[in-house]
Amino acid sequence: MRRLLLLVPALCLNLAAQDATPAEVESLVKEAIAFAKTNGKEAAFKEITKLGGRFHRYGGELYVFVYDLDGKVLAHGQGASKVGVNQIKAKDPDGVAFVEDRVRLAKTKGKGWHDYKYLNPKTGQKEPKTSYIELWDGLIFGAGIYKK
Repeated sequence: MRRLLLLVPALCLNLAAQDATPAEVESLVKEAIAFAKTNGKEAAFKEITKLGGRFHRYGGELYVFVYDLDGKVLAHGQGASKVGVNQIKAKDPDGVAFVEDRVRLAKTKGKGWHDYKYLNPKTGQKEPKTSYIELWDGLIFGAGIYKK
């Protein structure tokens, strides 16, 4: 019994350190859209932007963001300082206009994945990331995972 008790913390650490899967990312985006449908856009924006809220996972590495079709940030899981800023011309370190890509994908396909580099809040480094976005009611809801 004593050995089993010693293994439990190690097991929990391993589970906590696991990376988010693409399926979890898509599910989180759909959950945020469902929340907006039920509670209204403003309530969703507030909850999405709330650090440590229900739309933050894996220690803040996985979070939801919302943009309008002009590239303006309406809600962002990395905090309120990003809200209200038009990011349409934002580029990653490799020159990828990732917000333009996001808007184009939303307008042409309504949903999908796109790649770029972004600041990982856990490591403080700009890392390769892939994000899933979905268009709902003229808004782009998305979330992404860092590629390991």
